[in-house]
Amino acid sequence: MAYWFLRSEPEVYGWDHLVKDKVTEWDGIRNYTARNFLKDMQVGDRAILYHSNTEKACAGVMEITRTWQPDGEKGDWASVQVKPVAPLEHHVTLAEMKAEPRLAKIEVLRQSRLSVTPVRDDEWKVLMEMAKG
Repeated sequence: MAYWFLRSEPEVYGWDHLVKDKVTEWDGIRNYTARNFLKDMQVGDRAILYHSNTEKACAGVMEITRTWQPDGEKGDWASVQVKPVAPLEHHVTLAEMKAEPRLAKIEVLRQSRLSVTPVRDDEWKVLMEMAKG
């Protein structure tokens, strides 16, 4: 199983939207590096839904329920399907991630403009530990 970070503005599509919808297509990604990460995702992988811009915090855990398919008319882009697994007890903020030395190399901090980034196993464990408050 691999782990991922998927970013979205909560007012556009946040945790509450996902819970209401029960499943959604994670589409509209228009960056080649992020697209390639979507293509790497497998059914059963887990992802953190990160609320960008206003909250700047991890909100919940999602599961990848279908591998990538073409997104857009030309098929140059990719989307995956996700469903909610569980909300995080404590929303881990960007400031908390930056302050945690064990997350110094996490891709979301190194490539802060990307909406899709991988998370290493040890980083996932740290994030889940922090999410327990």
